[in-house]
Amino acid sequence: MSKNLDQKVYLDFNATTPLDAEVITCITESLCQGWSNPSSQSSAGKGAKQQINNSRALIAQMINANFSSDIVFLSGGTEANNVVFHSTYVHYQNLKKNYNDLEPLPHFIISNIEHDSVRLVAEHYQKTGLGELSVVNVDPNGAVRVKEVLELIQPNTVLISIMLANNETGVVQPVEELATEIRGINDRKVPIFIHTDAAQAVGKIKVDVEKLMVDYLTIVGHKFYGPKIGALYARNCLVPNLKQSPLHHLFQGAGQESGLRPGTENTPMIVGLGKASQLVSENLEKFSKHMLEIRDYLERKLIEVFGSENLKFNGKSDKTQRLPNTCNVSFVSSPYFKGFQILEHCEILEASTGSCCHSGEFKASKILLAMNNDFEAASNALRLSVGRETTKEEIDLVVKDIKKSLEKIAVINYFKKI
Repeated sequence: MSKNLDQKVYLDFNATTPLDAEVITCITESLCQGWSNPSSQSSAGKGAKQQINNSRALIAQMINANFSSDIVFLSGGTEANNVVFHSTYVHYQNLKKNYNDLEPLPHFIISNIEHDSVRLVAEHYQKTGLGELSVVNVDPNGAVRVKEVLELIQPNTVLISIMLANNETGVVQPVEELATEIRGINDRKVPIFIHTDAAQAVGKIKVDVEKLMVDYLTIVGHKFYGPKIGALYARNCLVPNLKQSPLHHLFQGAGQESGLRPGTENTPMIVGLGKASQLVSENLEKFSKHMLEIRDYLERKLIEVFGSENLKFNGKSDKTQRLPNTCNVSFVSSPYFKGFQILEHCEILEASTGSCCHSGEFKASKILLAMNNDFEAASNALRLSVGRETTKEEIDLVVKDIKKSLEKIAVINYFKKI
């Protein structure tokens, strides 16, 4: 069964996942045995260091990285994304020392559906006068058009950051195609580095950095049944005589992580992240197949109960690939069926909506609006994301629960009118 507490059915696995039982076991053992400082020369310290390096190798294997040294452990996805922007910013400043004719500021490109840990960082560089920023819009299906990204490139473009899969719609972005195009034009004074935030993709679809040809890739443990820490892949960052992705630490301190991330390593959580990665490497096909079967069953049941004319599946298109576990659906038969209100009246379902309501002010999903959805469709959406153990029986309960919720909302608004 999926995460089920007090008769609840949890369908918010894109927000976070529970720890896998094997991950818990590894973390617990490391708490007991890997307690020593990994920088210590004691036998216990060397043992902790070995555990960390073993996990580094497991993560590298999961994403098909050529060198385990390309994996740097960080606190999470937010830090990883910040490090990428900081590193390419510093790299551009260093380039200016060698080339007098470069523009004063580096130029960044992102999409209009990025997570806040990318969007707000990029906007910070722009607002503080440290960088220039261009934002590419997605099409109505939720995917960026590579041609439009290429049209935004300038002589001072140093970084393009496009997420691998969107957290709300599950739409997979054409990162591989983009990287292929960039490789063909990258013989320039200012090399363009490609970053993808793969937080939502890891553990659901195959993530292969050699196929994607990215320079940086963000990994977030709690999205694939691991602990709430993260890692950053930086291509060849410590390999001499190869083109390196620059990496500059945000914090000042000691020389942990080969000088790339100061601070004593959190050995037990790193061990847990390694185990979660190993489980993905060994079981991805099985995990993905099950999630796809359950997600598709969910969408069939929704159509069966509510009618296709009363639903809009956001991001579902023959022209795009979606994550196998993600269903973003708008209930469009009534303007009163706001996503957050549907959830408020559900008794069983626990899920998310990209919209929000704070202090009486309602805001529709920014992601769905970015896809040129109208306000109603963007407001009436639910993000339903299934997990590795979600069952069809639970889906049946959820669909019935949503039906009851819509009936309650309809009654409430009927009496408001009279």
